[in-house]
Amino acid sequence: MANFKLTISDKKGKSLSKELKDREANSLIGLHIGNEIDAAITGLAGKLKITGGSDKSGMPMRSDVYGAARKSVLLSKGIGLQNVEKGQRRRRLVRGNTISEEMYQINCSYDGELKIEEAPAENKDKA
Repeated sequence: MANFKLTISDKKGKSLSKELKDREANSLIGLHIGNEIDAAITGLAGKLKITGGSDKSGMPMRSDVYGAARKSVLLSKGIGLQNVEKGQRRRRLVRGNTISEEMYQINCSYDGELKIEEAPAENKDKA
């Protein structure tokens, strides 16, 4: 039984989070970074493009590492590596580009515009 937290963002910078369980989550297993899926599993119309994610312990997915396993790779820039001087390389543990049951969060970009409902302000007219 897979459970994922799906973070969806649009081109204007708005984002929302949905939790997928069981049947909807199982449809994502085996997909790669860059694949497009139907947004109907989240209640939206259009397409979602998988852009990344992280596993249960916070290891980021990297698009150039194949498979679903954790791998220790030598990095000089990009996802999973911060604060590196020019020419410096570091060995870092990252997750591959395939979604598995061990994933916790999956990041997606939405091709449309998200409509986010704001909570009504309480006692706004009483002030």
